[in-house]
Amino acid sequence: MVGGRDFGRCSLASRLPTALWPVGGRIVLERLLLHLANHGITQVAVCSGLDKSQLVKSVQADKRLEVEYIEESLPVGTAGIIREAAKKKKDNSLFILFPSNLVCLPDIDALISDHFKSESDLTVALELEHKGNCESSEQASGIYICSNSVLEFIPEDGYFDIKEGLIPKMLRAGKRVHAAALSCQTGNFRDCHEYIHAVLNNIKRIAEQDRYKSYKDNETCTIWMGEGVKIDPTARITGQVVLMDNVEIAQDSVVIGPCMLGRNVTVGKNTIITGSVLWDGTIVGEESMVDTCVLDYNANLLPGTNVVEECVVSGLKKSAQKNGTALRKAPVKGSQRIPEQYAAFAKRAMKYSAPALVIGAFIWSYWPGLKELWGIWMRNDEYSSGLLVPFLAVYILWLRRQTILQVPLKPAIFGLVLFLFAQALRIFGLFFLFSSAEYLSVVFGIAGIVLLLFGWKLFIKVSTVLLFLFLMLPWPHRIQAAVSMPLQQWSTSSAVFCLEVMGFNIIREGNVIHIGASTVAVAEACNGLRMITAFFVISGLVALLVSRTWRQKLIVLISSLPVAFLCNTLRLTITAIFFTVVEGQYWEKVFHDFGGYAMMPLALVFIVGELWLIDRLTVPPEEKKEIIIARHKR
Repeated sequence: MVGGRDFGRCSLASRLPTALWPVGGRIVLERLLLHLANHGITQVAVCSGLDKSQLVKSVQADKRLEVEYIEESLPVGTAGIIREAAKKKKDNSLFILFPSNLVCLPDIDALISDHFKSESDLTVALELEHKGNCESSEQASGIYICSNSVLEFIPEDGYFDIKEGLIPKMLRAGKRVHAAALSCQTGNFRDCHEYIHAVLNNIKRIAEQDRYKSYKDNETCTIWMGEGVKIDPTARITGQVVLMDNVEIAQDSVVIGPCMLGRNVTVGKNTIITGSVLWDGTIVGEESMVDTCVLDYNANLLPGTNVVEECVVSGLKKSAQKNGTALRKAPVKGSQRIPEQYAAFAKRAMKYSAPALVIGAFIWSYWPGLKELWGIWMRNDEYSSGLLVPFLAVYILWLRRQTILQVPLKPAIFGLVLFLFAQALRIFGLFFLFSSAEYLSVVFGIAGIVLLLFGWKLFIKVSTVLLFLFLMLPWPHRIQAAVSMPLQQWSTSSAVFCLEVMGFNIIREGNVIHIGASTVAVAEACNGLRMITAFFVISGLVALLVSRTWRQKLIVLISSLPVAFLCNTLRLTITAIFFTVVEGQYWEKVFHDFGGYAMMPLALVFIVGELWLIDRLTVPPEEKKEIIIARHKR
């Protein structure tokens, strides 16, 4: 369960969702996913009110996990989250519901064991809350375990909560709800104050999980340090303190634990920091004081700034405060950094400028060939469908953008080899006047650029779309000339056969059909090549869009050829019959052209019918699973 931005409770939570706050060396959601993977869990659904792309970019999920991100356009409640996660799991799955903001993660194996021992339908995990004066009480931790039998009590849509809706409904139906006690506090936080309390109370556990080296001076002072830490000899550190990589603490500064300083944090001279968490890139100016605070990424406190129990968001300038009077001081030379918005802009510009430059150079280099392709699409009916292929390819990539964005990018040098092969093919075509080789080099060049810039994993992910691009290219002249005449003869013969079966008196002279007083000539343009190229595009698009097995997609692709022949025969037969009824060149031309366009939706009908027939002829194998039968105590 990942919440959205929280406007009003905490200034930092309104800028950055709490699920993306760092705990030690990882953000809290990543720690939870890693913990799940270490306990053998492989399938995770992350339900959130945030934009899915933000989570995909921010969270580096463990490779052992199959993570599905579910966006909640409207709140669905805790039980509603179980319903959304269960939509793709129709088997006897066990569901474990976690809030994302857990600092101290529980023993999942113990929870599952307790759930099965209790023979309950739903287990609620409780944790002890200490109230002082040695008093404590149990409260819900937000962790639940249930089987898919609870789905019958959850409405099909709308908001539905576990505590207020699901549990009362199950108890009224006589189902068993069990309460399990956790061995430790989870540290579930919602704002800065709870975050500081949760992180600093579990600072030892966090440091040990992140495997920082510990240096213990005495019973009350333990320091965990990463690589490249620089501490001035005059600085003083006491209590439990975590100093991550490249932390710099200047002279006469004091750090009183528990404290956690993130990567690349700089602490100026004569500064006091106590009971606080400083995120990566923070700069604390000279003679400042930070007490029980959270400092955002790259936050910059001016010299002489005093902050107590505050949440300092990056980008906001903090004024110096001495003796209750607000003073503005210029930052120390060398301590200024590029403002966050400009740094983010520069990072995005560097990220996209190189691919944009390469793509621009590619288009400029191939511009004459692309113009020639455009001319072929415009003037040649056989290959007019190729005009749609690039736009359809972009549309397919847009539909798959969420899965593509999750693929890690790692440029592959073999892409340069593939690109050089495309250029060699292009030079061969130019030298020996093989235009087909030039056209092929366009697709191979695109494939080489994708592999070179983005790597093998993304190349494999989009390989089917790259193959689809070959359908935009015209056939080589020799192949077209070799198949045109046989196709024309076959089209004439099939049309004559259909007309004779229907009872018409037919006389055939080559590719000319005489039907009574009417004459129909099967021209070379009616040989069916246009149908074949168009139906290849349609079948390829359907294969890329439908969610079927590769065998079924292969059947659809192979069947595009007989479907094209069949549709062309129907068009010629119906046109010939129409010419016996209607006279006039204008109406004959209108019907001839309309018949060609009408074959496209007919082809789609054939393909849809083919997929329907495959569903009726094939039966998916049944998975054998163990069935646990339990008797519920009343």
